[in-house]
Amino acid sequence: MCWDVVLAVTVFLFMRKGESGGDMLHFSHDAFGASRIQELTETLPVRHVVLPDKPKLKFLNKVPNLKKAKKEAKKLWDIQGPAKSANTFTTGQYAIVAMGGGYLHWGHIEMMRLTINRKMDARTTFAMWRINAPYKPITRKGLGQRMGGGKGAIDHYVTPVRYGRLIVEVGGKVELGEVEHILTEVAKKLPFPAKVMSKESLATLQKKQADMEQNNQNPWTFKKIAQGNMLGIRRVLSPFDLHNHGRFTGKFHFPQRV
Repeated sequence: MCWDVVLAVTVFLFMRKGESGGDMLHFSHDAFGASRIQELTETLPVRHVVLPDKPKLKFLNKVPNLKKAKKEAKKLWDIQGPAKSANTFTTGQYAIVAMGGGYLHWGHIEMMRLTINRKMDARTTFAMWRINAPYKPITRKGLGQRMGGGKGAIDHYVTPVRYGRLIVEVGGKVELGEVEHILTEVAKKLPFPAKVMSKESLATLQKKQADMEQNNQNPWTFKKIAQGNMLGIRRVLSPFDLHNHGRFTGKFHFPQRV
């Protein structure tokens, strides 16, 4: 009978506490088996993030709005070497980072936009582009044409991407585990190696590369060998190799080289 009274009083106090908007109650037992009530106050970190009015990725045009489209050369240098812009975070906490160079077609951009916009929660998350709409023209000749006759007509447009550039930036009142599977699904479908990184992991990667250069104990680095022209290696090196100290071969990056 005594335990029934204790249980009834406990339920009554719990209901009164819930109606008053107070903290939740927790039941525990001490060493003598007596029941007592404790108040739990959860202290979870709250992100003070202001969500934009339009949190989803916006539509990017397939063809640039130009009065007269001009043909261009290949200019492969625009996907070689490290990125000089959009290589740091702005307002987001997570992003898809390119780990190599390549060209993004409009189909890749639409795939990213549709996948992220459908699966993310717009009430707590926002996404923003860190790339431009396709602007570089790619020419192609029609099937069955003979050689010669000048450069072919413009077939489509692409967006050049270099190593270290942020493709899509995501932020809001979310943790990495809530959006990592969405960004990983997108990163696997890109035409170049890409990785999902947070602001902290990107800073750790940059610090690791700086520590490798500072604490390197091997005196025979690529920079020293190239500057000393050992075995006449300057004959086969390009200005691109001398500028990047052999860390890049075209659009490919060698992270272990200092």
